[in-house]
Amino acid sequence: MGKETAAASSSSHDYGRIGINAHLLAYAESYRRAGVSRYVYNLLMHLFRADPEGEYTVFVNSSCTLSLPCRQKRSHLPTDSPWVRIFWEQCLQPLELRAAGIELLHSPVNVQPLFLHCKGVVTIMDLSFMVLPDSFRPVNRFYQRTFTRWSVQRATHLIAISASTAHDLTSFFAVPPERISVTYPGVDAAFRPIRQSDIMDDFRRRRNLPERFIFFVGTLEPRKNLLTLLQAYAQFRRQSDAAHKLVLGGAPGWFYQPVLAAVQELGLGTDVIFPGFIPDSELPLWYNAADVFVYPSVYEGFGLPPLEAMACGVPVIVSDASSLPEVVGDAGLLVDPHEPVEWGNALSLLCNDADLRSELTSRGLARAQEFSWTRMARETVSVYRTALSGDA
Repeated sequence: MGKETAAASSSSHDYGRIGINAHLLAYAESYRRAGVSRYVYNLLMHLFRADPEGEYTVFVNSSCTLSLPCRQKRSHLPTDSPWVRIFWEQCLQPLELRAAGIELLHSPVNVQPLFLHCKGVVTIMDLSFMVLPDSFRPVNRFYQRTFTRWSVQRATHLIAISASTAHDLTSFFAVPPERISVTYPGVDAAFRPIRQSDIMDDFRRRRNLPERFIFFVGTLEPRKNLLTLLQAYAQFRRQSDAAHKLVLGGAPGWFYQPVLAAVQELGLGTDVIFPGFIPDSELPLWYNAADVFVYPSVYEGFGLPPLEAMACGVPVIVSDASSLPEVVGDAGLLVDPHEPVEWGNALSLLCNDADLRSELTSRGLARAQEFSWTRMARETVSVYRTALSGDA
């Protein structure tokens, strides 16, 4: 059971007590700090400004250090462990919800408790376990497929973070479109062009960065399609005089070993740099230091890194797959994720054409302004109110 860490709000409201499961907020420098954790964090950071009169209880893990203007229930269990978290979500969370008088639970990442006494809103981040089943360990695949299907069927309303994900919900689980609301994630104000040359020069020196480089950031896992990127980069180096290195930033996920092997097999050992996990506070500097950002993923629920890169004024090349065209629009180069030659050609084109880079930088900056965490929070509050009113 949990422990209250802040007093409940005394404000009155007319639509119900809402609980938010924030146990997937991550603090360790690992792949768990990627898009899912950032979605939950930004929801909490913007929610209370979007709905100052709402009565919220946020359920957090024992590592949480956030100070929120609402009631918090902290678990004493080590829910940083996935299996402990699943036990808490399915067995203990329903009891805590009843004790707190929760009338609606928002489960921000795919799964809600199977036995839920109140209404439920579930955010579906992606259905990669359905689209790319071989990219998951069997036990992870079974859990995601089984529990997400049950959650989707039983939820009062669903939030999808892209139209592509909403389409996947309809295709795989036969969810009627009227049960789904699309709310796009946003981009933080920290992601912007950095014009101060002294700041960038100091950062390059501290990180020992090459003068010119192509940048990727994300969890190193199969669906990021890094093997195709490495083949394309090898072609680019053979056919171009450009001296760009390739920086693959991010923490290792599952099945990442073939990426390391491919670097050696392609003779790229001195040209590919692995800086490991990149803290959020440093990400804007990395984007700004890069000449080009690449994101060859074969499947994304949304794809925050291309959006952040565009907001920093970096031209992007992304896959023309799943949600990525929704994010980039006409502000970047879109390439078939299964065509290494086309990726190599796109790298050569963008790295050697300063005018094209400048044009895509301008388009990207304008495109990034269309996505807002504030709007995402407002639209999420609207979903809560609709679900509680019985109109969902």
